[in-house]
Order: sequence, then structure tokens, then C-alpha cells
Amino acid sequence: MPRLANLYFKTAICFLLVGIVMGLQMSIAHNYAPSGAHAHTNLLGWVTMAIFGGYYALNPAKAETRLAMLQYWVYTAGVTVMVPSLYLLLTGRTALEPLVAISSIVTFAGVLLFAGVVFSRSREVAFPASLPSA
Repeated sequence: MPRLANLYFKTAICFLLVGIVMGLQMSIAHNYAPSGAHAHTNLLGWVTMAIFGGYYALNPAKAETRLAMLQYWVYTAGVTVMVPSLYLLLTGRTALEPLVAISSIVTFAGVLLFAGVVFSRSREVAFPASLPSA
């Protein structure tokens, strides 16, 4: 499996753990105000990153490009900042709204970079027309 695919799966698991802890905390406290942050953690962190990892596992040539690695860092940075800032915004810290907006735009930029990876031409792997006879 390409290194990038493995990195995405590991990062996705981290976000899944954070999402579960957030859900448990909301349930224990009976405070569901940050449910939007919980949903973003699970969908953008766990699900989307796992899908990105699956794509790169199935397309190893694309996983080796600089664009793919840039996409990982941009997307991951956006989600990593968005999740806690959105959580705090939804629990009453309204001063964090600009940070949520900026990190959302960074996350969207990561998705646009992924689209660039998907629509780019992959390097062709040369296969011989026929194998030599022994």
C-alpha cells in the first residue's frame, strides 16, 4: 500500500476516535450544542479521509505525486483546525467564527486539490507486449 494511503487511514482513525469521544461527551453532559462539530469530525475526518486513503491505495501512481502529498497536508490542516474551532464556536465562543471560516476554506482547497489529483493523468506503467519464453 502506498505511504500516503496508509497515512490517510491512520489519520482517519485518529479523527474517528476524536468523534467518538465528542459523541460520548455530548451524551454524558446532555449538551448537544456541538453536534455540528461532531458530525464534521466523523464525516470530514473519518469518512472522507478513509475514502481518500482508499483512492490512493487503488491508484498508487497518483499517491506518489507531490500534488497528492500537498493535498493531504492542506486538507488535514484544514480539518484539524476546523474541528476544535467549530466545537468551541458551537459552545459559545463566537470570537472563533473567523477561524472556522478560514479553516473551512482551507479544507475546501484540499478537496479541490483532490479533484486535481483525480482528474490528472496518471503515469502509465509500461508492460511488455509479451513475456519472453523460457
